[in-house]
Amino acid sequence: MPQAVREPDPGPVPGDGTAPEALRADCANCFGLCCVALTLVASSDFAVDKEAGEPCSHLQEDFRCGIHRRLRPAGYPGCTVYDCFGAGQKVSQGVYAGHDWRSRPETAEEMFQVFRVMRQLHEMLSHLTEALALPAAEPIREELCRAHEATERLTREPAGELAGLDATAHRETVAPLLREAGALARATVPGRPPSGRRVAGRAGKRRAGGDLFGARLRGADLRGADLRSACLVAADLTGADLELADVLGADFRDTRLSRADLTATLFLTQVQLNAARGDGATKIPPSLTRPAHWDA
Repeated sequence: MPQAVREPDPGPVPGDGTAPEALRADCANCFGLCCVALTLVASSDFAVDKEAGEPCSHLQEDFRCGIHRRLRPAGYPGCTVYDCFGAGQKVSQGVYAGHDWRSRPETAEEMFQVFRVMRQLHEMLSHLTEALALPAAEPIREELCRAHEATERLTREPAGELAGLDATAHRETVAPLLREAGALARATVPGRPPSGRRVAGRAGKRRAGGDLFGARLRGADLRGADLRSACLVAADLTGADLELADVLGADFRDTRLSRADLTATLFLTQVQLNAARGDGATKIPPSLTRPAHWDA
C-alpha cells in the first residue's frame, strides 16, 4: 500500500503564522472583495460584464451577497466556484485592520490589488502546507519549509509592498518544489511506471496531464497519474480512483466525479470541486467541503 499522503487537518508548520483555517474563506470577515476587485465577463458563468473595481450590483451595504442562495439559477455559477483561500479576511481584517473600502475610498484601488496578490500567495501556502504533510516529500522538507516561510512572510508585508509584489515570479520559485513533492508521492504507488501512469479509455495513449476534454474515464485507475494542468472539462471520471494523482492546476469544469475516490488526490482544491459535478457517493478529502450544488 502507498504511504498515507494527507493528514486530515495538519497543524501549522513550526515557526509560521498561517494555520490551515486561515487558508479557508471566511466571508463574514471580508469586505466583499471578490465581488468588487475582480473582472467578470458575461458568459455561462456570469450573467453580466463587470469591470475590476466596480461593485457587483448584488453586493449589499453589509458586504453580503443579495442573491447568495440562488446564485446558480440567477446566472452566477462562477461565483459558487470561486475560492479566495482566506485572502479576503486576511486583507480586510489584517492588512487594513478592519477599515473597509467604502469608508476609506482612497484605499480602494490599492486594497483590490492587494487582494489579488494575497489570493495567489494564500493559494501557494495551501499547496505548500499540503506538500509538507506528505511523508514521501521528506527529502525536500527543508526546502518546502523555507518556501512556506518565505511565502508567509510576504503576506505580512505592508499594503504598498504587497500591491507591487510580483506574485507570478514568486510562484516560479515555488512550482518546482510542488512538482517534486508530487512526484515523490506518486512514486509510492505500487506498479506505477517510472515515466508516469498513462490514462486508459477514449484518451487512448495520451499521457495524463494533457488534453482530456470530454474523455471517457469511467472507473479508470488513475492512481499516481500526473494530471497537473490537465484539461478535464466535461470528462467522465465516474467511479475513477485518483489516489495520489497530482491534479495541481487541472481544469475540472463539469467533470463528472460521481462515486470517484478523491480522498488522497494531491493538490486538489475547493475551486476544482466546486467546478465539478459529483454526488453523495463521491469521496473527498476531509479538509474540503462537499459543494452544495452536488445535491441539487
